[in-house]
Amino acid sequence: MSSDLDVFVGNTTLIDEEVYRLWLDGHSVAEAVARRLRGGVLEREGTSVAVLQSDTRDHYRTFQMLERLLHAPPRLLQQLLFQIPPERQALLVQRYYAFDEALARELLGKKLSKGTKKELDEVSARTGVGIRSCRRQFDNFKRVFKAVEELRGPLAENIQQLFLLPPPLARDYAAIVFFANSRFETGKRRLQFLSFADFAACAQSMMGHWSQGALAPEAAEPDGDLPKSFLQDLKELKVLVTDKDLLDQHKSLVCSALRGKISVYNELEANFKALSRALVNVGGKLTHARDVRDFFVDLVEKVIEPCRSDKWSPGDLRLFLTHYTAAPRNLPGFRHQALWERYMAAITACLLRMYHE
Repeated sequence: MSSDLDVFVGNTTLIDEEVYRLWLDGHSVAEAVARRLRGGVLEREGTSVAVLQSDTRDHYRTFQMLERLLHAPPRLLQQLLFQIPPERQALLVQRYYAFDEALARELLGKKLSKGTKKELDEVSARTGVGIRSCRRQFDNFKRVFKAVEELRGPLAENIQQLFLLPPPLARDYAAIVFFANSRFETGKRRLQFLSFADFAACAQSMMGHWSQGALAPEAAEPDGDLPKSFLQDLKELKVLVTDKDLLDQHKSLVCSALRGKISVYNELEANFKALSRALVNVGGKLTHARDVRDFFVDLVEKVIEPCRSDKWSPGDLRLFLTHYTAAPRNLPGFRHQALWERYMAAITACLLRMYHE
């Protein structure tokens, strides 16, 4: 009597995506087993509780051994101990560095220090994100910040290269680094209507128009800082509001272009000078650290809230900012058009993103 026996031997590391998610969320082995049981895994797989417990513990041990490699993702690609297909490696990295936007919103603009890490218990309670997951995400933010804070070049590209993140996630981390560098105030009550995505979009616009990489790609300064020379130059724009003739001509050009085209023309005409002073002075004050911190507070308090009060629509604001930015080209006494347009490009993008009716 004979029998055939097929034998397969392999060393591919198996990754259960559900268990990986439970591990990333900070659940213990016992909690993960309980959740898998509630999900009906026994019925689907036809196994026992003992096997499920052993399987979960085995996955957790694998993830814990992989974690040191995930701290420097290129090492995961180079190592030979774990045979993981490239697409699985990419999934491991992407999910390890993914973060909860509610948590990022809480930490945005804060120093990524031990003091902030001690506050994570309170942050966890406010956001509903498990404390272990909060700590992992905070450590990821800090690790990325430390890795790129002194590097030249676009932040997002540096992060993408060092941590092998997909472009959208790399851009979000770039925003976190940018806010940690400049320490913008984001926690005030009047800013609570703004989401992490709102602030991230503003950061990308500011880096795209104001950063050292945007101004002089060959320069050696890190791209996450606002160049002091550029911020100093913004003081030159104050001539648009301190020179009465220029201010009157600017108003005349903008109002002539918008007459009959926006629903709040009367309000615009009455408040143009105050609005123009607010827009120009926000930039003129950015040489002082305190005023840099209050950048978003100033935009909300001095531009967005007055426009809301006068019932501007987003379309009204967009049309106004377009003509307001373009009009100085026709002011003979104004010699800073390139600087003005670079400044207003970021201001416009921020305001349009932040303007929630």
